[in-house]
This record gives sequence, C-alpha cells and structure tokens, in this order.
Amino acid sequence: MVTYEVSAVVRADLAAAYEKYMRPHIVAVLATGLFVGATFDRAEGNKYRARYQAKDQQSVDKYLAEHTARLRADFAKHFPNGVELSREVWQTTGTWER
Repeated sequence: MVTYEVSAVVRADLAAAYEKYMRPHIVAVLATGLFVGATFDRAEGNKYRARYQAKDQQSVDKYLAEHTARLRADFAKHFPNGVELSREVWQTTGTWER
C-alpha cells in the first residue's frame, strides 16, 4: 500500500471554509479511480491532513502526472493564500491489528 499525504496549516479564519471545500475535493480525488480510500484528519492549531491510499506507486505516479495540475489549480483559486501545504508519499512497510 502507498499513501499520498497532503498536510495543511490553515489560517484560523479560513478553517471552516477549508473543511467544507475539502470534502468534495477528496471525493474528486477518489473519482480518478487511482486511490482505494482516503481519510481527512484535523489536529490542534488548524492543522489538517488528507491521506489517500493507493494499491501501488504507479497509481500515485499516474495521479500526479494526469490529475494534480487541474485539482491544484482549483484549490489555488479557492485559497490563494492562508493555507500552507506539504505533500509526501509513504510506503507501507508493515501493518498491525489487534
């Protein structure tokens, strides 16, 4: 499993709008058919992360090559400032369940 993670620090006055925007945005990312699931988390200090799970690195690479320009442009239109983003790709090396 491979996880594409987008972390955000959101200016306090934009937090509600950001959360509202992200719900359909995540649905749009999943609609590409390249991810098998997603989570959206919030931490203190208006920090957020969206985690998209893919079967393999090729799915993430295809997403980055074919879909990110359009989705990032739409995001920038809605949040030209006030949101600091970082992105990482994580490779699952093990899982444990109780």
